[in-house]
Amino acid sequence: MLFTPLEQFQIISLFSLKLFCLDFSLTNLLLISIISFLSFYFLITCLLKQTSFYLVPSNWQILVESLYEVIAQLLYDNLSNDGEKYLPFISVLFSFILIANLIGLIPYSFTITSHLIITFSLSMTVFIGVNIIGFNIYKFKMLSLFIPSNTSFGLALLLVPIEFVSYIFKPISLGVRLFANLMAGHTLLKVIVGFSWSMLLLDDLLFCAHLIPLLVLIILMGLELAVAVIQAYVFTILTCIYLNDSINLH
Repeated sequence: MLFTPLEQFQIISLFSLKLFCLDFSLTNLLLISIISFLSFYFLITCLLKQTSFYLVPSNWQILVESLYEVIAQLLYDNLSNDGEKYLPFISVLFSFILIANLIGLIPYSFTITSHLIITFSLSMTVFIGVNIIGFNIYKFKMLSLFIPSNTSFGLALLLVPIEFVSYIFKPISLGVRLFANLMAGHTLLKVIVGFSWSMLLLDDLLFCAHLIPLLVLIILMGLELAVAVIQAYVFTILTCIYLNDSINLH
């Protein structure tokens, strides 16, 4: 039983292992991260083992095709035909975030995407990657991102710092958005659960009133499921937009 709503985000050491000055302990965060990667590996392995597809698809084939269509459409809408080469990376990114979000909805599980270290690591990886891609294509012409076209010298002195700060804050906003939405949703769920449990322990017929927060909890679980999918989609589509900015200098 959790005593505070934020206790569910505590990183707990499951198996302690320290070697010299390094800590290789197995934590709940690391365990769920491994499970998320293994789930994605299982998804891909089952797809590769399926040697044929059918006109009347199975549930598994519908799931795989739906994921492929969503990701492929995202890349085509933002990068046109140039996005095909980035399909494996975007697929892994979207699937990992989605699986991690959904695992966090399982009771007594752990939501790794509710920790800023995970979301910020993902966003910084994306940010560094898109800058490397842009620099390889345009070299120092990429600096034109900070200077709008047809800008006078005086106005450029004002706009360049603003554009630079806005550009630097992209990975921060990308990581914080995912972290904040997942953490806020799970905290709200814990508050409603505690409130419902407290009302259930009331005497007389007042305990029947716990059905109200229980109904609210069921509705919030549905909303959290939608948030888990939407946030994975939002993170992926922003990644595609950042790729487009680096490739086309928009």
